[in-house]
Amino acid sequence: MTADLTSTPNTDFIADLAQVADAFRDGNNRPKASVAVNALLQAEKTAKQQKLTYPFASLSGNWRLCFATGTRKVRKRGGIILGKGFYIPKFVPAYIYFSTLDTSTNQGEISNKIELGGFRLKLSGLTQYISKKNLLAFDFHHLQISLFNYNVYNGNMPGSQTNTSNFYDQKIAKLPFFAFFVVTENFIAARGRGGGLALWVKD
Repeated sequence: MTADLTSTPNTDFIADLAQVADAFRDGNNRPKASVAVNALLQAEKTAKQQKLTYPFASLSGNWRLCFATGTRKVRKRGGIILGKGFYIPKFVPAYIYFSTLDTSTNQGEISNKIELGGFRLKLSGLTQYISKKNLLAFDFHHLQISLFNYNVYNGNMPGSQTNTSNFYDQKIAKLPFFAFFVVTENFIAARGRGGGLALWVKD
């Protein structure tokens, strides 16, 4: 079922995520991390149960990372568990940007930028969106590091699994990805390949 972005379901977890996003953006009292984590998990569960899908174009734009959980490995169980979750410090803005290159094939571009004082790190690359799974596979091919507007490095991304010429020939299972389970006009949420959850707000 394709999700209707103009009429987000009126549920407690969506309201909680909206409150988290608004509080982060406006600097108001933020809900506890546990509230954000529980809302993200409930949103993910609901998206799977209702088989919600989101069009690739709905991800287009610049998004600021608001909240993330991270993960930690459990040796005895051989798996991972979520971290407690934390709000991203406002003095270390982290942005992710998506754009579409071809809507018929769901191919696009991605960039990830982190700033701290005069330091800026920017990664960019290509994406492939699997609409039935709300799964956006990607790989970074270019790295730019600058300090007070001076380019320290501007070239190929070290350790990249692919390049711009063979990215779309790779199997999705071998690439990094985000599995989105909430997409609205004001915020988006996804689980990464490593298992962590993240919430971004519209910049």
